[in-house]
Amino acid sequence: MKNVGNRQQAEADAATGAAAVAHGPERGAENGTRARVARLILEHGPITAATLGERLGLTPAAIRRHLDNLMSEGMVEARDSRTRGRRGRGRPARLFAITEAGRDAFVHGYDDLAASALRFLAEKAGSQAVAEFARRQVADLERRYRPMLAAAPPQQRIRLLAEALSNDGYAASAGEAPAPGGGDQLCQHHCPVAHVATEFPELCEAEVEVFERLLGTPVRRLATIAHGDGVCTTHVTPRDITAADPRPAGDRAPSRTDEKRPARPRAKEGRAAPEAGRLSPGGSA
Repeated sequence: MKNVGNRQQAEADAATGAAAVAHGPERGAENGTRARVARLILEHGPITAATLGERLGLTPAAIRRHLDNLMSEGMVEARDSRTRGRRGRGRPARLFAITEAGRDAFVHGYDDLAASALRFLAEKAGSQAVAEFARRQVADLERRYRPMLAAAPPQQRIRLLAEALSNDGYAASAGEAPAPGGGDQLCQHHCPVAHVATEFPELCEAEVEVFERLLGTPVRRLATIAHGDGVCTTHVTPRDITAADPRPAGDRAPSRTDEKRPARPRAKEGRAAPEAGRLSPGGSA
């Protein structure tokens, strides 16, 4: 599982401090506020300028200034909101979403080291060792979440799981699945190790296995940030369908997406270190 703890916050604080030293206290404060705007967009998905202003306590003029700068830098993009049913007069509200460049601008310390270590493990012990490592990584998360979810009614578990994931930095949300057939949908708007999971999907697969055990019903991963999607999306099968299925859990539909896993790319040179002044997740939303 991808765990974001004090290490990443320390990296964020250091990066924000470096920007303040390089550009002076006023420029540093400006960059820090802009990073807070970008982080809120990253964590909550497409969001309106009005909502951003309310959550950050900024005036409309200040929000527009930060959004204009982020869009000019390619960190954020604007979209028209989609409304269901009849819409009132006027233009639809604009939503602001993080771009791929925006994701990359957030500090992903140790990505290259982690990828190199997993490549070494795969070369020396094979892909099964990588899968076992991934399961070991999520074991602590499962241990922490299980007592809370086991004590809750089944219909509340996905909401509690989303809250727990958000507390661990995944900016998760839960709701009804839009697809035919019903069920629920778990969305994770942030993946701290997306770059590593691109090469090693075992990290994502182990995570899905844990979700299935914690929720007590089959789940299926529909999209991942690691493969270029904007959000990691997991469909949760309705419990009434599961209860009506007499087959053992292991004989039901697989919990992972049916798409063929892409071939693992060759080891590549590590990415360059972030430049000073690069956008970092400093400041709390």
